[in-house]
Amino acid sequence: MMEDKLSRAALRLQEVELLLSQPEVYADPARLRDLTREQKELTPVVRAYEALLRARSARQEAEAMLSDPEMHDLAREELHRAKERQEALTEELHLLLLPRDPDDDRSAVLEIRAGVGGEEGALFAADLLRMYLLYADSCGWQTDVVHRSDTELGGVKEATLTVEGPGVYARLKFEGGTHCVKRVPETESGGRIHTSTATVAVLPEAEETELYIAPEDLRIDTYRSGGAGGQHVNKTESAIRVTHLPTGLVVECQDERSQYKNKDRALKILRSRLYARQQAESEAARAARRKSQVGGAERSERIRTYRFQEKIVVDHRLTGEHKSYPLGPVLDGDLDGILDALTAQQQTEKLLQQAND
Repeated sequence: MMEDKLSRAALRLQEVELLLSQPEVYADPARLRDLTREQKELTPVVRAYEALLRARSARQEAEAMLSDPEMHDLAREELHRAKERQEALTEELHLLLLPRDPDDDRSAVLEIRAGVGGEEGALFAADLLRMYLLYADSCGWQTDVVHRSDTELGGVKEATLTVEGPGVYARLKFEGGTHCVKRVPETESGGRIHTSTATVAVLPEAEETELYIAPEDLRIDTYRSGGAGGQHVNKTESAIRVTHLPTGLVVECQDERSQYKNKDRALKILRSRLYARQQAESEAARAARRKSQVGGAERSERIRTYRFQEKIVVDHRLTGEHKSYPLGPVLDGDLDGILDALTAQQQTEKLLQQAND
C-alpha cells in the first residue's frame, strides 16, 4: 500500500513540475500557488523514496557479493549499512505520508490576551509576547506587532503579531490555548504566589488570492496612535480600525506611521481571521480546535504552566521526562524542546490511528 502511494507521488511530482514549466500557469496566481505548494509537499516524499530505492539496490548488490570469499567482509559491512539506511528511510516515509495539516506551511497570526489575574495577567501576557518574538528571531522568521494595548505598569492587555516564514504554523499551532503562571507578582507585598493566565490564539495566515473581501463589507476608521512616538502620536491619525460588517470582526493596527501600511496589515489579519472562521465552519474538528485554544482563560483550561518558584515550565499535554523544561531558557525563546516533543507526540498519535484504521 505504501509502495503504491510512493509511486503515485513520484508520478504526480513529474506532472506538477511539467505544469510549472508552462508560462500560462503564471497568469493564474491561485493555480500557481496551489501547484507550488503541492510541489513543496511532494518533493521530500519523492526524494526519500528515491533514496529508499537506492538503498534497496545497494542491499541487493551486497547480498550478491557475500558468496565471494574475497569480498565477504566488505559485503557484510555494506549490507549492514544498506539495511540501516533502508530501515531509517522506511520510517521517515511513514511519517512523511501521514495526513498533513494543509496549513502547516503557512505563516501565522498570533493573538495574545491577558486572562484572569488583573495586572499580573497583563504582565504575563507581555512575557509571552517577548518569548514569541525571541523564538521567531532565533528561527529567522519575520515578525510584526501590528497591534498592542499596554497597561501603565508595562503589561499587555492584548497584542496581535504576524510571524512570517516557512513552516511557521506547523510549529506555533501548538501554542494555542491558555497559558498559566504561578509566581509572586511585583504588586504583591506579602510574598504570596498568585495564579494568573493569558490566552494565545494561533491562526494560519490567509493569502490575498484565497479570500476575497468586498470593499462594501468594510468600515474603516482612523484614529491617533497610542504609545511611543512623540509629537507624531498627538497629531497624526495613522492608526486603522477595520470592521467587517457581515461578521462584526474588528481589527486594529497602529504599528506603522503610514495609514496605508496599517490598512494593509489590518486587512491581512482580517483575512486570516475570516479564513480560520471559514475553515471552522466547514470542518467540525477545526472548530473544536479553535474553541479549545482560547477557551475562557480559566485556570482549569491551561495547556502549560510557568512555575517561577520551581523555575520550571510544565506542558500538560506531555508526559514523563518530556513534560518539564527549565523556565529561564523557555521565557528567553528556547521553545524547540517543547515543540519537538509535541510534534513527535502528534505523529505517534497519527501512526496509531493509521494502524487502527
